[in-house]
Amino acid sequence: MLTVTQIQNIIPHRYPFLLVDRIIEIEPMKRAVGIKNVTINEHFFQGHFPGKPIMPGVIMLEAMAQVGGVAMLSTEEHHGKLAYFVGMDRVKFRRPVVPGDQLRMVAELIKARGSMGKIWAEAFVEDELVAEGEFMFALMQP
Repeated sequence: MLTVTQIQNIIPHRYPFLLVDRIIEIEPMKRAVGIKNVTINEHFFQGHFPGKPIMPGVIMLEAMAQVGGVAMLSTEEHHGKLAYFVGMDRVKFRRPVVPGDQLRMVAELIKARGSMGKIWAEAFVEDELVAEGEFMFALMQP
């Protein structure tokens, strides 16, 4: 298990854009499971949408990608690198995520070759799939 402080030692994201509260399972360069506690205090709920707060899909995708980034960057070989998005495929949203939900995100490495990587990620609220997609990354020195 990784705390938020340990996550910050692996990926460079910081408030308000660090979207993973905890990593509850990790197998470096294979798989990671992360948690995001969705609260009404999130900055994006001010405008998305007043009176009907819904977590923006792009924010969910970023949170899922951050979990994948932790899996890919948690090795000594990739320590200090940045994971840049190069593409997304087969993204689907199944239902809205609202304040009070806990997002559990599972990211599994599909392929890694050189500085390129591809993950499949899914996000759940309780046991219900709420979002999924394939993410491609380039690992680069800052």
